[in-house]
Amino acid sequence: MKTLPDGVRYIPEALDRTAQTALLQDVRGVVAQAPLYTPHMPRTGKPMSVRMTNCGPLGWVTDKENGYRYQPTHPTTGEPWPTMPKSLLDLWSRYAEWTDPPEACLINFYTDAARMGLHQDRDEEEARAPVLSISLGDTAIFRVGAADGGRTCSFRLSSGDIVILGGEGRMARHGVDRIIPGSSSLLKGGGRLNLTLRRVTKSA
Repeated sequence: MKTLPDGVRYIPEALDRTAQTALLQDVRGVVAQAPLYTPHMPRTGKPMSVRMTNCGPLGWVTDKENGYRYQPTHPTTGEPWPTMPKSLLDLWSRYAEWTDPPEACLINFYTDAARMGLHQDRDEEEARAPVLSISLGDTAIFRVGAADGGRTCSFRLSSGDIVILGGEGRMARHGVDRIIPGSSSLLKGGGRLNLTLRRVTKSA
């Protein structure tokens, strides 16, 4: 395991198979109410390679016209995002080390061909609160580097692993280089789900 930037925590096997299966069922309940859709990049309108949805009071969205933002409704259905499952709130309480609850859980679904370029999570008003990321399904090659540039390191994120960007690592650059097909049997059709819990508005 390579040295991670300060503030970036990697917790392997945080969820055992039973917990992963239960969480997956909760995610399926969310998707039944708020279907996965394909987001588009600002300005260019280029479709992203992941499909996504959200749960919680707010959801992260992006499109050509209005760019990156949080809003309380699904951009396709116009309906409010589903309530965040207790299983996710419990994980935040256990690992995030932040008093106020998360307001958004961004759910990204990666096929074998999906990628995510290096980026920083900058759209939240509350930039002090950590970002907590949970992996389900096929293994991802995750890349992370310090906020101010320089070298990056990559490592495998397997089903049930958690990564937390907090403190000095809150603005770490991070992305997904590739997905390893067939590396997990959790999702029957293959692929990877990434659940990212975020506090959006300022805490008191």
